[in-house]
Amino acid sequence: MYYVLLSGGSGKRLWPLSNEARPKQYMKVVTKEANSMERCSMLQRVWEQIREAGMEEHTVITAGTDQMELIRSQLGEPPIAAEPARRDTFGAVLLSCAYLCSHMGASEEDYAVLMPVDPYTEGSYFETLKSLEGIMKKSGAQVGLMGVVPSYPAVKYGYMLPGERKGDYLEIQGFEEKPGEERAKELIEGGALWNCGVFCVQIGEILKRALEYGVPKDYEGMFRSYEKLPKISFDYEVLEKARHLAAIEFGGFWRDLGTWDALADQMNTDTIGKVLLDETCENTQVINELNIPVAVIGGRDLVVAAAQDGILVAEKGKADRVRGLTAGLSARAMFEERRWGTLETLDDTETPGVSTLTRKIRIYDGKTSSYHYHKDRDEIWTVLNGTGELILEGNKILLEPGKAVCIRKNQRHAVKALKNFEYIEIHVGTSVGNQDINRITFEWDEIELSHIL
Repeated sequence: MYYVLLSGGSGKRLWPLSNEARPKQYMKVVTKEANSMERCSMLQRVWEQIREAGMEEHTVITAGTDQMELIRSQLGEPPIAAEPARRDTFGAVLLSCAYLCSHMGASEEDYAVLMPVDPYTEGSYFETLKSLEGIMKKSGAQVGLMGVVPSYPAVKYGYMLPGERKGDYLEIQGFEEKPGEERAKELIEGGALWNCGVFCVQIGEILKRALEYGVPKDYEGMFRSYEKLPKISFDYEVLEKARHLAAIEFGGFWRDLGTWDALADQMNTDTIGKVLLDETCENTQVINELNIPVAVIGGRDLVVAAAQDGILVAEKGKADRVRGLTAGLSARAMFEERRWGTLETLDDTETPGVSTLTRKIRIYDGKTSSYHYHKDRDEIWTVLNGTGELILEGNKILLEPGKAVCIRKNQRHAVKALKNFEYIEIHVGTSVGNQDINRITFEWDEIELSHIL
């Protein structure tokens, strides 16, 4: 059996820490294990649990091409089924199944379990997943599901409505989305399960649907024709139309950390970052990514989050309104994580005829940028810390603290961090930021051999 982590969401409900460049599943705000203070991202935590369950060799991550660098920064080189555009979960499922056949040795008779990338759960969750293939074969269901046994009448989750019990699985007769508390109590009394977004399909049966839209079943062909697939969720396109659904129950700990309320509930500390939390505060959690202190006095039932993109102060129970409130914001992401390091925007100024952008760049030891050039801007670099090596139009330049260098339009360049490398980068031109990057290669050896010798 094969497994797919669906990681294509933007996670705007966790603004200001999450943004288009760093969706919620990549934020390092959860702990690796219980009673640990070591922080990691939701993706890193789940991938480690998958590794511990012995599922790594048969697991692929499905995400947008714009997230590939971020995934590799956090995990190394896992298999990634890249989406050329966002087409909702139906398209992501088809593309994932195509990747499994084209690149991971799966056959159309095999089964695949698809799951969200961000559950906050325990190891037994992944062991339970392994039984879905057997349930599919035993029940003859079109789709196999896993539902969580509710521990309280949650109003933020959807519910699976149970039908007849058949030994170790339940037939599912329908779904109900985010009921009120009284209705949630009724559902639980009737044996309903939380819908945790996990489903199992036979790969070939799913790939047949690609042909209905004139899309090839192989991964490369589907990638090229991806825009032909409808923008629709798997739930609407498949689950709600399926005549036979079967579900297994998971009775362990599970939470969806998709909202600030849920994330705050699972923090094993009330503060992260430079925070002064007065003793008069009650049931208040503060996350601060800024390099300045945040002080909270008399806060009650609050979530406070401060990051380069903004500051959020929200009453618990209402924090999920942040997605609608910030929907109109379209400013540049002020913090990004790449495969080679991080970049933080310090200033972004536009004037008639010229724009400037100032960023602090940190490159991890031994990592390199791509070999590239810019058509519409010059760059001025000033080294703050550590040492690096710049290749500029075939010339090697050692970069040390205090050294400055000017890179003109159309000059090809790449940089490699030797140790603790950090510098300020100023863009001056008619186009700044990530829009004006013309990449030649990512391979440092190739840069040295092909462009220097």
